[in-house]
Amino acid sequence: MTLGPLMIDLLGKHLLPEEREMLQHPLVGGVILFTRNFESREQLKQLITEVRAVRSPALLIAVDYEGGRVQRFRNDFTLIPPMRRLGQAYDQNQSNGLQLAKQVGWLLAAELRAIHVDLNFGPVVDLDCGASSVIGDRALHGAARVVADLAIALMHGMRDAGMHAVAKHFPGHGAVVADSHVTLPVDNRRYVDMDNDLYPYLRLIDNGLMGVMAAHVVYRLIDGIPASFSQRWLHDELREKLGFNGVVFSDDLSMEGASIMGPMPQRAANALAAGCDMVLICNRRDAVIQTLDELRIEPDPASQSRLAGIRGIGGLEESALFASTQWLTGNAMMQSMLSMKT
Repeated sequence: MTLGPLMIDLLGKHLLPEEREMLQHPLVGGVILFTRNFESREQLKQLITEVRAVRSPALLIAVDYEGGRVQRFRNDFTLIPPMRRLGQAYDQNQSNGLQLAKQVGWLLAAELRAIHVDLNFGPVVDLDCGASSVIGDRALHGAARVVADLAIALMHGMRDAGMHAVAKHFPGHGAVVADSHVTLPVDNRRYVDMDNDLYPYLRLIDNGLMGVMAAHVVYRLIDGIPASFSQRWLHDELREKLGFNGVVFSDDLSMEGASIMGPMPQRAANALAAGCDMVLICNRRDAVIQTLDELRIEPDPASQSRLAGIRGIGGLEESALFASTQWLTGNAMMQSMLSMKT
C-alpha cells in the first residue's frame, strides 16, 4: 500500500482500536505526534512501534520539534533552546553560530531518529520582523542571509542524523501580526517586497531541501487565497521559479486561517489540487472521519514518490547515541545555550 496524502493525529498515549482502523485507510499517509501523546521515552517508543506496525510501508511519523516553546517531548529528551538563540550566537561569532546550528540540528534529529520519528517540521525560516507574536523567538534572525546560513547548517546537521528538514512557513509568516491558528492573516506587501522572505528557500533548495510547509496566509496583492491553497505560490513560485522538487505539506487544515476554504474535505481537496503532497488535519477527529469518508482524489504517483523519499533513514540506536561524544558534547552545548542571557 502506498502512502496516502493525509497526515492525522492521535488522541492519547496509546493507539486506540478505532485509530488503528483509521490508519489503515488508503488516504492516510502519516501521523503527527503532540505533547498529549507523550508520557515517557519508553511509552512513546511503544506508541510509535504500534503505529509503524499498522501498515507496510510504515506511515510517516512527524512532530513539531523546533526547540523553545515548540518542543513536544521534554522529559527524557534534551531541551532545545528557542531558535533566536542561534541568531544571537551568530551575531557574536559567525563561525561559532553556524557550528552551533549544525550541532542543534544533529542533536534534535538524532534523538528523534533513535525512536524512529521520520520528520521534524522545522526549521522555521520566517524572518523575525518584530510583527508576529506567534513566530517571535521561533525565528532564527531578522536578516534573510543569516536565516539562510543558519537554516542550511541546521538542515545539514539533521541530515547527518538521518532526517530531512521541512522549512516553514512558505512563503513567509514573519511580517503579519495575526496568528493563523485563530484568524486569517493578510499580508499586504507586493511581490517585489518579498525577496527577503523567499531568499532562505532559494538557498535551502540549492542545498537539497526536501520538505516545505505552506502558510495559511493571504498575500492579498499576489493571490486572494491562503498560500497553502494557492497554485500561484505552490506551483508557479515554489516548483517552477525556485525549482523545488521535494514534498509540500500544508499547515494544519483545522486552523482558522484555512477555514475560508470550506468544509474539511473541500479544504483537503483544494490544498492537494494546488500542489500540496500531504495535508495535515489535527485536533478535529470529526473532520478527519468526514474527510476519510468524503474525499475523492486520484492517486498521484509523483507525489507518492516524493513522500517515499522524505522518510527518515538510519540513525543511531539509543545506547550508541547516548554514549557518543557528539551527543555528550551537544547536550552540554544546549545547557550552555539555555543559560545565555537574551
